[in-house]
Amino acid sequence: MLYVEDNRINAILFAEAMRMRGDVELQVAEDGAEALALARQWQPAVLVLDAHLPDMSGYELLALLREVPSLQGSPAFMCSADALEEDVQRALRAGFIGYWTKPVDISRVMADLDGLLASLPAV
Repeated sequence: MLYVEDNRINAILFAEAMRMRGDVELQVAEDGAEALALARQWQPAVLVLDAHLPDMSGYELLALLREVPSLQGSPAFMCSADALEEDVQRALRAGFIGYWTKPVDISRVMADLDGLLASLPAV
């Protein structure tokens, strides 16, 4: 999982939650440029993007990540303090499959990840 978050406290809390889960390899990037560099050398199975990054929006970043062939179909979640219904709908129209509002509800994140894993074909 690639989590792009410029707030260190949010990133640390999210990383600790994923560590407790145990089945997630997490890489954190603080801005879009770092995320793009990571994504070109490592293929995350899931993308989690903050809406407001120092160098670009989460929407712009998703469009750039979709240009990486191995990430064209990767599920992406928007993670933002913007919590209006219109914000959620904009994210869904932009290609995000889910929207997590801040402060992040970790039980919701875990449930969404469980649902995502359950929808993958058996290997």
